[in-house]
Amino acid sequence: MNSAILAVTAIAASVLLAAQAHAQQPAAQRGLNFARTHCAQCHAIDKVSPSPLREAPPFRALHLKYPVESLQEAFAEGIVTGHPSMPQFRLDPGQTTDIITFLKTLE
Repeated sequence: MNSAILAVTAIAASVLLAAQAHAQQPAAQRGLNFARTHCAQCHAIDKVSPSPLREAPPFRALHLKYPVESLQEAFAEGIVTGHPSMPQFRLDPGQTTDIITFLKTLE
């Protein structure tokens, strides 16, 4: 029984370390910083919190509606629609890569 608990603990620790390493990639960290500054006032940008603005979808759910890579063009061209109170914005190519990389950490 103890060996089973140790095995499960080791697997859980490995998964957690892999997730932390992925989230700490420079592009993912820059994407998280961008989301904190420009998105978190309306959208949940983590894996558990509700969105502060009810009609703003949590970022962790975006991959359930769209392949995250497909959002790259929308970010680059400027998202004009979303929820009714969402401002229009356009990201430069580096910001687009960073936010997509960050969104993939939430899948």
